[in-house]
Amino acid sequence: MPLVGIVMGSDSDLPIMKSAAEILEKFGIDYELTIISAHRSPKRAIEYASTAMERGLEVIIAGAGGAAHLPGVLAAMTPLPVIGVPIKTSALDGIDSLYSIVQMPSGIPVATVSINGAKNAGILAAQILSVVDSGLRQKIVEHKKQLAKDVNDKAVLLEEIGYKEYLAQKEAAKKEPK
Repeated sequence: MPLVGIVMGSDSDLPIMKSAAEILEKFGIDYELTIISAHRSPKRAIEYASTAMERGLEVIIAGAGGAAHLPGVLAAMTPLPVIGVPIKTSALDGIDSLYSIVQMPSGIPVATVSINGAKNAGILAAQILSVVDSGLRQKIVEHKKQLAKDVNDKAVLLEEIGYKEYLAQKEAAKKEPK
């Protein structure tokens, strides 16, 4: 049964929002993923949010660009925590999305991550769920240890070979076929 709902206002948001799904998969958290527009399908948005709890969801991650009302509409219709992901737009580089999501009225909170920050939204959802799941909490602890190790490994390499060679190796790695 999915514990996290990942919702986006448009299929054009999927390249960003897939990062939330990927991190939830890494932590072994079941999720559902769909498209709902607060403006073009408001009845669907209301139905989704108002039935989320009875369907077993514990957290909702909602990404939206432009006017970006989707996270707030969902938060207004459910007692579950909602994490908003502002999507970068061509007109205002996502600042419009960020302001639309973060400036919620009193009583209707939406936790908001950075512009295009779907990966952090997935991590935050996992951290919320880990409050009652010690196994999940341990996975998050291990994830953070790995982040620190990665930084330390990069620091050691940079100090060993110098910045010119370090940057050259990074450029060469970009050009390698995946």
